[in-house]
Amino acid sequence: MTILDHLSLLTPLDAAALALLAFCWFFMSWWIERPNTARPSVTAIMVEYRREWMRQMVTRDPRIFDAAILSDLRQATSFFGSGCMIAIGGVLAMIGNTEQIQMVASDLTSEEIPSIVWQVKLMVVVLFLTHAFLKFVWSNRLFGYCAVIMAAVPNDITQPTVYPRAAQAADINVRAAWNFNRGLRAIYYSLGTLAWLLGPIPLILATLMVTYIIWQREFWSLPRDILQNGPALPAATEETST
Repeated sequence: MTILDHLSLLTPLDAAALALLAFCWFFMSWWIERPNTARPSVTAIMVEYRREWMRQMVTRDPRIFDAAILSDLRQATSFFGSGCMIAIGGVLAMIGNTEQIQMVASDLTSEEIPSIVWQVKLMVVVLFLTHAFLKFVWSNRLFGYCAVIMAAVPNDITQPTVYPRAAQAADINVRAAWNFNRGLRAIYYSLGTLAWLLGPIPLILATLMVTYIIWQREFWSLPRDILQNGPALPAATEETST
């Protein structure tokens, strides 16, 4: 049998479940990151907090506290990036040795499924993990760029480049955070994709559950309400435009 013959064993329900997975992943990324909405996500709300952080950093002396926060953020990206590499290696090892999966599956169903079908399903998990790894690596680099720009902010707040440069650091910081969050969402969906090993129905249920968890935490969680209902952040003043 050819590869296409093996892949034909994937049912239309498998294709529908995979399409739902892709749709939910792309839709949630757009829905969470869209600007100017009546009910912004936690990710969108934190954008203004990050900008306010950089504005406060200008007058903070010394700026060791800001450096410590940025260091913690970079450590988080390194931790998740390393975790993704380990997970990718583990899944690739499973792809190269699907006999154990077939033995477990034989206890659950009488249908004999070729190894390539299991490999295709696991490759989708690898794709999510690889995407997450690349996002974490890029986020780590962006936080590094942010650190350099923060160090370039003059200590003399009367200089005209102070607030524009702080705004640059804020923009880079925001992009780093967005890539970090995208990596986290990819990990969520990679875990949901593992349900495909049990069949298309479990994949559909897992995809909907993961989507609900992400949606609830971004739009209806208690931390989101605390951030949204706290003291209003000051708008960018004329200082930031000088």
